[in-house]
Formats: sequence, structure tokens, C-alpha cells
Amino acid sequence: MRMGVAPVLGVAVIGYFAYHLVHGDRGLVAWRALSERIGEVETDARQVTAERQELERRVALLRPDSLDRDMLDERVREVLNLAHPDDLVILRPQAPPPR
Repeated sequence: MRMGVAPVLGVAVIGYFAYHLVHGDRGLVAWRALSERIGEVETDARQVTAERQELERRVALLRPDSLDRDMLDERVREVLNLAHPDDLVILRPQAPPPR
């Protein structure tokens, strides 16, 4: 009887570790899901970095030492809601306010 218990116990231990190798918290399935998530986060990080660089470029154009007159004019018109008499203004319809 002792000879029959050892192989069964060995198979059970191997099965336990094999199951957790695939389906455990740090198993192959979790590793694959984590790898996909890392790819998504890296894509988001690249997108945010590009957006930040664009914003930093626009801010640099408004600094006193390197003032860009076109950028300043654009910001003044946007903030003060002004237009030159010769400008053609096209108004776009706004979405209705949420209820």
C-alpha cells in the first residue's frame, strides 16, 4: 500500500504546481495579461509625452524672451473673445447642455 501512495502523491504535487504555473497569480495567464496592459500603458505614455511636448512648445512661444506675435494674437483673441473688423468669423453650433 505504501508503494501506491507515493506515485499518487507525486502526481498530485506535480498537478498542483502545473496548475499554478498556468493559472496562478503569477502564472502564464497573468503574465500575458500583464504584458498586454504594459503595452497599453506604454502607448498612453507616448501619447501623453507628445501632448506635453506640444504644450511646452506653445508655452515657449509665449515667453517674453521668445515671444511669437501670432501666438500672442491667437491667445488674446481667444481669451478676450475679440476679432479684427476684417476677420471672417464662423460660429459653430454648440451641443445642447446636458440635463
